[in-house]
Amino acid sequence: MGDKQTVLQDAHRGYTELQRSIAGLDEAQAGQVWLGTWGVREIVGHTSGWLQVMKPALARIGRGDTPYPEGVSYDDFDGWNARFADARRGMKLADLVAELETSHREFIAAAEALPDEHFVAGATARGVVEGSSSQHYAEHAAQIRQWRATM
Repeated sequence: MGDKQTVLQDAHRGYTELQRSIAGLDEAQAGQVWLGTWGVREIVGHTSGWLQVMKPALARIGRGDTPYPEGVSYDDFDGWNARFADARRGMKLADLVAELETSHREFIAAAEALPDEHFVAGATARGVVEGSSSQHYAEHAAQIRQWRATM
């Protein structure tokens, strides 16, 4: 299996792991704060937000451009995380999950459109895909599972 297929399979596995970690939660549980000022609702919302802003980065890479337009920086992770979570405040869990599904599907489609060479070790697109999907999903799925074990 090539690097691209491995990266995309890891993304799908991570997404499935995140879905399983939130399966069966109700609105009250999803709204319970347990990760700083966040609960499952904010985790799902900000994850979707990252996928949405990183999708154009993949298209830019495919055109031979830098991943982000000049003057745009995503280095302030906490600030972006808060913006993404705040933008979805008040959404129902089912709507957040549906948005995440769409965001994941569109992000993966953008990654699939890139040629294989963008997925070798150290390639920028590979880092964007892994950081926004498989690694991000796994991080939050583990946190949610740990929290659920204490419920």
